[in-house]
Amino acid sequence: MRRVTADEAAQVIRTGDTIMIGGSGGGHAVPEAIIASIEKRFLVEGQPRNITSVHPVGLGDGKTLGAGHFAHEGLLKRIVCGTIVNSPEISNLAIAGKIEVYTLPQGALSELTREMAAGRAGLLTQTALHTFVDPRLQGGRQSETAKEDLVELVNFRGEDYLFYKPIPFEVCLLRGTTADEDGNITMEEEAIYGEMLSMAQAARRCGAVVIVQVKRMAKGGSLPAKHVKIPGILVDLVVVEPTQPQTYDVHYSPSYAGELKIPLSDIPVLPLDARKIIARRAAMELFPGAICNLGSGVSTGIANVASEEDVLDDICLTNEQGLIGGAPASGNDTGASRNYAAMIDQPYQFDFYDGGGLDLAFLSFAEMDAEGNANVSRFGGRIVGPGGFINISQNAKAVIFNGTFTAGKNDISWQNGQMKIVKDGPAQKLVPAVEQITYSGKFGRERGQRVLYVTERAVFQLVPKGVELIEIAPGIDLERDVLARMGFKPLISPNLAKMDARLFRTDRMNLATDLRQRPSLPRAPRLEMPEAAQ
Repeated sequence: MRRVTADEAAQVIRTGDTIMIGGSGGGHAVPEAIIASIEKRFLVEGQPRNITSVHPVGLGDGKTLGAGHFAHEGLLKRIVCGTIVNSPEISNLAIAGKIEVYTLPQGALSELTREMAAGRAGLLTQTALHTFVDPRLQGGRQSETAKEDLVELVNFRGEDYLFYKPIPFEVCLLRGTTADEDGNITMEEEAIYGEMLSMAQAARRCGAVVIVQVKRMAKGGSLPAKHVKIPGILVDLVVVEPTQPQTYDVHYSPSYAGELKIPLSDIPVLPLDARKIIARRAAMELFPGAICNLGSGVSTGIANVASEEDVLDDICLTNEQGLIGGAPASGNDTGASRNYAAMIDQPYQFDFYDGGGLDLAFLSFAEMDAEGNANVSRFGGRIVGPGGFINISQNAKAVIFNGTFTAGKNDISWQNGQMKIVKDGPAQKLVPAVEQITYSGKFGRERGQRVLYVTERAVFQLVPKGVELIEIAPGIDLERDVLARMGFKPLISPNLAKMDARLFRTDRMNLATDLRQRPSLPRAPRLEMPEAAQ
């Protein structure tokens, strides 16, 4: 192992290289200093050029950080990732046809790093069948310049699967907290583990250079062996960045690091607005012992509601980055968590999700249509990508999609448990057909999933014949405020009900009493082993 500066590390990157980058979202374990130095070198020297960036999770602050450093014509040739929502300039380059963009399921990319580390042929999975990632649709392509097939449709033992091809790379950029003189890396202050170990192992398989950014150095042999996350045998270069923040928004939170648990009173109480109403209605689907995922966007508010209602200890909230239990963070810090019980590597979290481990998945939607399809990956002239949405939505036992009924500025108020719509949002979100299929309603029905679509004024469910309206908010007109604002005509339940009036009041809902009266969901019976394996 050799210690270098961030600028010296940037010199390792050559024109045409493929770079694998660890980290997540808003700066969680992102090797920001090295990425910034690559941009600086390009702006000064015009090198490197035509690089490919691969990272399972979106990286950036929604402006210029993270993958946003690569948003220069000539620097970036291709990007393969779960989402580019954190790097809007990447989307602009893609739409202009300046770069190649593929957005593949975060879980598939995460698990693929482990397959590559083992030298296996690739990842074989049913994740993303019948979505835009399926080669029969778009193959995960988000730009006209993206021509290569990164995903193949294969038939194995009479069933359709998707095969995600390995992505060889030359350089791997990772981050930890402490490195010792032998290159051993610990991650005691990081908010996630991500795929750091799998990526480093895959780099060894590919013959790639592993560069790790850390906050500090320790004497060789002084780190507790059980705390080492990346063994020194996998590390080539170390960059010390003493001021590296834990996330882009938070310099250091001991709760994010698992150092301590904070009082629930420190978790913010959401103001009463459409997003809180949606989170509250979604939270009414909780039951004792439920193992849940909270997606980004409006669904992260469920953690705040669960804390306010004192039910966090009755359920288990998780996020795809590998946090189990506690209260997942929201906003720019989505991906971190507070008061969690365990932190595991992201590939293992997706193994659990893909295996049907989630009882409930709470996911946000940008569009939904008459077939029950949901879209979060491309809409309104923006390329976003699916993130972990596809793995989670396809494999959970029940899915609750959450989103506002319309998009854009509105004027909606709530008085005495009644909703009043003065001015509605101008853009339709319940459309005749989604722009891009990120969740297939037909496939969900075939797999026997229970699916709800929750908005601030109406609740729908997926039924064999399509989408059925089952609840509307008190105080609104069904025809004027719901049906006339939709791009399709839903089925209407003969037992159409009013949404619970408690959702629209400022005081607590007393959700704890309701939840503790519900039965727990029995776990699936043990599977019998095939005869050949016995």
